[in-house]
Amino acid sequence: MTDQEILSEVRRTIREEAESLKKLADRVDEASVLKAADALQNCKGKVILTGCGTSGMAAKKIAHTLSCIEIPALYMSPADAVHGDLGVLQKEDILVLISKGGNTSELLPLIPACKTKQALLIGVSENPESEIARSADIYLEVLVDREPDRFNMLATASTLAVMSLFDGICIALTQMTGYTREQFAVIHPHGAVGERLLKHLD
Repeated sequence: MTDQEILSEVRRTIREEAESLKKLADRVDEASVLKAADALQNCKGKVILTGCGTSGMAAKKIAHTLSCIEIPALYMSPADAVHGDLGVLQKEDILVLISKGGNTSELLPLIPACKTKQALLIGVSENPESEIARSADIYLEVLVDREPDRFNMLATASTLAVMSLFDGICIALTQMTGYTREQFAVIHPHGAVGERLLKHLD
């Protein structure tokens, strides 16, 4: 490829991903989003997120963002979950399963344990007929028309869409809970963000 062709491909990908997010903003199920935001705001325990592959990367990012706004959250490896780590899940917790297709085999064994422990289950996928969607107490459908790569296989736009939806929920939660700069400064005192926060509070 020439330099110009490389740059053209990069720009096309960015534009297509941006378009996917614009469409997602118009197609999200409002009732489900409101239920998820309410559940997260009123969670008396912690939020446990899990997924495989790029969905796992999204789960880690969302867990970090929730923790940043004082909603205790963590990522749980699906492989370790079925070897004892499910013990971290308790009745007042929320379990979030993220799976593009909604039938990820590593995640399905977590569903019975979640039901037995009476924790709340939030399912995130593009397939409302999937096992995760049908088992969830709250189901968030995150659908993109296609991935930007020529094979429509790399979970790029779809992963970005999942993170964007939860970014929106998290930002709404800061308003719902009255989250302050002072609170953020306590848990984020370092880095460029910490410097800005501390300077603002001086």
